[in-house]
Amino acid sequence: MPQLDRIDRAILTALQNNARLSNKELAAQVGLAPSSCLMRVRKLESDGVIKAYQAELDANALGLGLQALIAVQLRLHVGEAFGNIGDHLRSLPETVAVYCLGGTTDFLVHVVCRDTEHLRRLTILSFTSRPEVSRIETSLVFSYTRLGLPVDHAHGVGIPPR
Repeated sequence: MPQLDRIDRAILTALQNNARLSNKELAAQVGLAPSSCLMRVRKLESDGVIKAYQAELDANALGLGLQALIAVQLRLHVGEAFGNIGDHLRSLPETVAVYCLGGTTDFLVHVVCRDTEHLRRLTILSFTSRPEVSRIETSLVFSYTRLGLPVDHAHGVGIPPR
């Protein structure tokens, strides 16, 4: 894990809040010269701390006004089943995120759909029809807020480790 100082964490927090900041704006926000700021951002990128810059899209504006979380339980817990269903879930155009879990739920899938009929067809055709799926449970999402990673927590800010 790369060592991040206070300035690196400030850069990461600022970019999580607005990845479209110009280098000049970012430098002013974190109190660095633009050249020093650019060097740090490039280092964070090359170290793999910054993986990508993405636009957050409005699902409603795209006609995808229904969001759901689908809990998936598998029949068998073998590597091949996990790989096959994981690949399948990630390939669905409705999929926003896939979490592979420990516990009674094996996968939690965040999906976006046009309406309830779209969701119903998705669950039947892409989930319950799969031989490796034993059971699914669908929960509707009424609101969703994407938060950035707590960059300070790994460095002793927040609830202290035991």
